[in-house]
Order: sequence, then C-alpha cells, then structure tokens
Amino acid sequence: MHELSIAHSLVEIATEHVRAAGADSVRSLTLKLGALSCVHKSALEFSFELVAKNTPLEGAVLHFIDVPVVVYCPQCACEVELPGIQRFRCPQCDTPTAEIRSGRELDLQSLEIVQSDAAPA
Repeated sequence: MHELSIAHSLVEIATEHVRAAGADSVRSLTLKLGALSCVHKSALEFSFELVAKNTPLEGAVLHFIDVPVVVYCPQCACEVELPGIQRFRCPQCDTPTAEIRSGRELDLQSLEIVQSDAAPA
C-alpha cells in the first residue's frame, strides 16, 4: 500500500508550507492524479487521515483533479487523449505508441491554509 508513504510525503510537504506561511493549519489539499499513477483515491484518503492526526493537517480534505492518459502519435504528429487504460494506440490512425505525455501525475496542485489570527511579536 504505497498510498501510506504518499500520505506521509503530503503531510511533510504541507507542514513545511504551513510553517513557512506562519499559518495554523491546512483546510484542504488539491492533487492532480494521473490515470496511470496507480493510486487508489480511497486508500490515499484513508492513509492521509491516519497520518494527518495531531498535525496541522488534521481534518484537512483531499480534492482530486483527474488527469487522463494523453499519448503522442508520431505518425499523426499529434497528442491524443485515450478514453481509458487500454492498448496504447492512436485512435486516429491505430499506430502503436509508447510516448505517454500525461496520465502518470501525482502532483500537489494547491493547499488551502488557515492563517493565524495572532499578529507576530
């Protein structure tokens, strides 16, 4: 279950941002998740909830932006979005291609942090 190590990384990265911003906590995180990332959203949410306990991220919500598989077809010289995970062939000319342009992402897109009300001393 690699989602647990991903959750640990998310908490570490977000905690650094909270400290750097002088904030109190994180309300939400938005992740770009590629169709080929092999990450199960429910497992990541479960792992994140466990790892975030007693941190500035406790109670934060994960939001996902799904990134489709996009391949480049050298025959057509174009990028095409594949309708799902299947054989990697250009839907226009049926040429096989292994040049994946997107779909493997697992990127922290944004954080919604909660600022401290107290003024710095």
